[in-house]
Amino acid sequence: MRRTCFLYCIVLNGGNAGTRNRTDRGEAILSAKVVWLFVFVALYWSYCIFWGIKSARMAKTASDYFLSGRQLSLWVFVLAATATSFSGWTFMGHPGLIYRDGFQYAYASFYAITIPFTGVMFLKRQWMLGKRFGYITPGEMLSDYFQGDGIRMLVVAVALLFSIPYLGVQLGASGFLFQVLTDDLVPKTAGMWVLSLVVLIYVASGGLRAVAYVDTVQCLLLAFGIIAIGLISYSHLGGFGAFNEHMALLGKTDIGKWGLTPDGYNAYLAIPGVIQFTAGLGKETPVGGLWTGVMCLTYMFALMGIHSAPAFTMWAFGNQSTKPFAPQQVWASSFGIGAILFFFTAAQGMGAHFLGATPGVTEAGIGVSTVIPDMSANGQGGLVPNLINLVGDSSPWFVGLLAVCALAAMQSTGAAYMSTAGGMLTRDLYKRFINPTASHDTQKLFGRLGVLFIVLSALLVATYSSDALVLLGGLAVAFGFQMWPSLAAVTWFPWITRQGATYGLAAGLLAVIFTESLGGSIAGFFGGELPWGRWPWTIHSAGWGIIFNAGICIVVSAMTQNDADLAHRMKYHNFLREHATLSASKQGLKPVAWAITLIWLIFGIGPGAVIGNDIFGAPDAGIEGWTFGIPSIWAWQILWWALGVFMMWFLAYKMEMSTLPDKEVEALVDDIGDTVTATAPEPGS
Repeated sequence: MRRTCFLYCIVLNGGNAGTRNRTDRGEAILSAKVVWLFVFVALYWSYCIFWGIKSARMAKTASDYFLSGRQLSLWVFVLAATATSFSGWTFMGHPGLIYRDGFQYAYASFYAITIPFTGVMFLKRQWMLGKRFGYITPGEMLSDYFQGDGIRMLVVAVALLFSIPYLGVQLGASGFLFQVLTDDLVPKTAGMWVLSLVVLIYVASGGLRAVAYVDTVQCLLLAFGIIAIGLISYSHLGGFGAFNEHMALLGKTDIGKWGLTPDGYNAYLAIPGVIQFTAGLGKETPVGGLWTGVMCLTYMFALMGIHSAPAFTMWAFGNQSTKPFAPQQVWASSFGIGAILFFFTAAQGMGAHFLGATPGVTEAGIGVSTVIPDMSANGQGGLVPNLINLVGDSSPWFVGLLAVCALAAMQSTGAAYMSTAGGMLTRDLYKRFINPTASHDTQKLFGRLGVLFIVLSALLVATYSSDALVLLGGLAVAFGFQMWPSLAAVTWFPWITRQGATYGLAAGLLAVIFTESLGGSIAGFFGGELPWGRWPWTIHSAGWGIIFNAGICIVVSAMTQNDADLAHRMKYHNFLREHATLSASKQGLKPVAWAITLIWLIFGIGPGAVIGNDIFGAPDAGIEGWTFGIPSIWAWQILWWALGVFMMWFLAYKMEMSTLPDKEVEALVDDIGDTVTATAPEPGS
């Protein structure tokens, strides 16, 4: 999956960093930037461990440990959830893939909107159910709702399939970055294990509270770091105007990984059509690149899986109220992170071509300088470290600070998945099937053991089986997206049955696997070969997964309707309607909300995005021929980003999908299973 492929380059090609001034280990010891790096890392780690110890002392109950006692405040959630949503991939990989694939891939920047879009759809209603019935994990919620443990086991499987490889990629990338910025003084593996130990200490000790308070700082570091590195890029390019001038020159050539699109435009500055009916990546290379309109849309489906992953349900449960949801979704994520990505990350990725990273650009005489080494041979994972090293001589302290920003970005996501996955192993397996009467202390102990298991599994895979990490890591967010029908069932659609949700989820997971590289490897193990390859018809595996998932869910649900089961599910939905019904004055806005959302999905990130290739001037028209003085595709992306922020505001605030419930939600139990050992009280009882 492309979401983590730059990090895959790091895991697989750790030596291909291309640092500007390699020194031997003795010289590295004397390097000012290395000294500053250790100083900032020490301060950062001290903060992390402080919150681990403090949170451990505050965690008196299982709910305290796994959900921060349901007491996450507004600003803690806003910052922590944002840090969790936008990981090291945002910091390091996203610029690298913009460098490799150009503005056709930069449509991925819209994940600043599509990730929290999932939150708008589900988080408020999940929080209401969690508060009402004392749920700790999504498995508890779904198993009670559907009256079965099959869905619980699948949810745990999704959590593990998401957290272990995803964490492994993040930790591997952290170790690699440490190696690069210390000029090989600290080897990648050693850095990865030491960094993992620190994360393990504060996560296992303090649980979700420690993760949340560390993530608040990590969010600020992430945003600052991306902006700072973007400004470094602009500075070396000669400013925004010079950057555009060189992009105009690039648009008149066929230089780039994908050459020209079917329309004859430089593939860096245009998407290659709506769809291409190829046999799949590895079977047949799409003309002009991967990122057709349909690929962009289905890739966004995968990234929606971050907030539909089981971990984020637990983030929702941990809040005092729903008050933080809307500002996090609209202003912190869609507007704040979106602005950073569309203006500063674009400068990092596209600017690298003009700073020496692409020999063809330099040879054509349209480069600015050669301060970055050649990265054309799949070395995009080293882009950000190289940009950071540009200030190594003039401001070595700044290198240390930016290194901590990068480490914080990578660890913010990994820590959250460690904590929540440990909670699900404890609650959904150990407590449910082995020790139903487990005390709070016992649950906390096994929660910590669960965190240890997750970390060791991720480290072992990252250290000894990078190939397996790549295969699994690419599927993580696509797996998370397959939770959509189940979450839609419990929050919106009572007609979805247990059988429909369970069989649909299983089918979706299999469809993801067998339209990815892992499916080909499995077929090869049994002596066969898949005829369609990876991402057939330029449709991402998440798209294939949801096609089978939703299709089977609908068909099976229609065949398995039962009045008694429906009556049970309706008690949940009646509760939701009672506490979160849209006012009569706003009922007429529902068609408007549907229209706004569908138009944005089609033209912002879907098939209609092809209009953006030349609506504001052809890619090869130059600055004088571009309406806004920037490439048409960039202007189109910025326009639909602004419209996307409006869409999110309309849904979250105007349609009240993320605001406070109309009626206060009364908790029936504080922590389900601690005083009630069987099932949750009947909704409405």
